[in-house]
Amino acid sequence: MNHSGMHHPGGTRYAPPVGYSAIEAYGLGKRYRRGWALQDVSFRLPAGRVCGLVGPNGAGKTTLMGLATNMIQPTTGALRVFDAAPGSREAILRTAFLSQEKPLFRRFTVAETLRLGRELNPRWDQGVAEGLVSAGQVPLSARIGTLSGGQRTRVAFSLAFGKRPDLLILDEPMSDLDPLVRRELMATLTAEAAQHGTTVLVSSHMLAELQHICDYLLVIANGGLRLAGEVNELRAAHAWFAAPGGGPSPALAPHRVVEFRGEEGRQGALVRLGGPIEYGGQAEHPTLEELLLAYLRSPDAPSLIAPGAQVGDIHDVIARDRNKTVTA
Repeated sequence: MNHSGMHHPGGTRYAPPVGYSAIEAYGLGKRYRRGWALQDVSFRLPAGRVCGLVGPNGAGKTTLMGLATNMIQPTTGALRVFDAAPGSREAILRTAFLSQEKPLFRRFTVAETLRLGRELNPRWDQGVAEGLVSAGQVPLSARIGTLSGGQRTRVAFSLAFGKRPDLLILDEPMSDLDPLVRRELMATLTAEAAQHGTTVLVSSHMLAELQHICDYLLVIANGGLRLAGEVNELRAAHAWFAAPGGGPSPALAPHRVVEFRGEEGRQGALVRLGGPIEYGGQAEHPTLEELLLAYLRSPDAPSLIAPGAQVGDIHDVIARDRNKTVTA
């Protein structure tokens, strides 16, 4: 469907203003009765990026997405979506959220579900929504309750894309899909983001697949931020040193070892670089999957927040809010 605007590989990528943030978090924390789910998290996600949100179960990923979508309130700190409070009209209109559960009205037909999306969203794009549904051969007349899990996921995706959001937040969106459908929806996701400058924050355990779609990264473990920044920047700050058959080599001295792997398979050390090195021979760039696994397996390795992912003090956002109130 040409009018859907879903695939224009030759089109020019929309470029958001330089330095413009989709999300900024300042000392963000959320405490429940059982303890802190998220604590002292600060970062910025520049607009127009496809960002992977990675971490073990219970690490705080869903809490962070709940804070960004105003479903829960922070205990400490602040979060802004396009420089607006998450519950504000501006943030709500510009954000679409697709949860793991993908709640849909089971007695509605697919057509009725899309009509609901059209009635509730001022920027609704019927062509995009119908295009996603028809690509999966899902009948518009079928009731949601009769669809397979994969088909329901496709309908939920069509609602999220049809809203034409500037920020699309996806919580483990494709865990119930077979690999072919997952790959197709991933391709649609990246094509949409590239064409319209949509910022995407996607939580996923499928590390190998994130490697193909993400250009930005947030890694959360034990309620804290471990890595944040552009994928290329984070990979360039690390190297994999092969060290067959032995322990860490003295040659690693200027670098900080994140993880040493001496078991079966690939052996060696993943290090955070402390000086220049020559690639080739023993030193190689780590893959994104190697980098993620090393930090998730090494809770004592210090966090790395790349310069482009850093924000100022929480007083900055308080001052901005005060200025907005004065000028409103």
